[in-house]
Amino acid sequence: MSTKKSSNLTDKYLARLHLGARQQTQQNAKQLRQRETEAEKKLWSLLRNGRLKGKKFRRQHPLADYVADFYCNECKLAIELDGSIHLDAESKENDRSRAALLNELGITILRFWNREVLKNPNHVLKKVAEYLK
Repeated sequence: MSTKKSSNLTDKYLARLHLGARQQTQQNAKQLRQRETEAEKKLWSLLRNGRLKGKKFRRQHPLADYVADFYCNECKLAIELDGSIHLDAESKENDRSRAALLNELGITILRFWNREVLKNPNHVLKKVAEYLK
């Protein structure tokens, strides 16, 4: 396989994996990975390296114009962890817009509160496992 053909296949794969995320969205995802919350650290330690049903998750993964906290491409499953900022009206509207777009793209979104992940991680894992195909 030539390098050019290999590069084209890689580009097509990444376009599907990131659903056309712009470079700015990908840079934002990288910054978010560098300053993760305690809840994100906890859940990542439980999901990484196929620890849940052998499924590969990515953290702070760009999808279209958004960044999902965790994403399993194989199952089309995004996991969002919410803190108190998600209680204000603007954040709620942003969450609705994100959910509408991602659902339209065939992606299921599971939402958990940060405190739920920190206090009852086994419950969170059980709920996530129900959605893994």
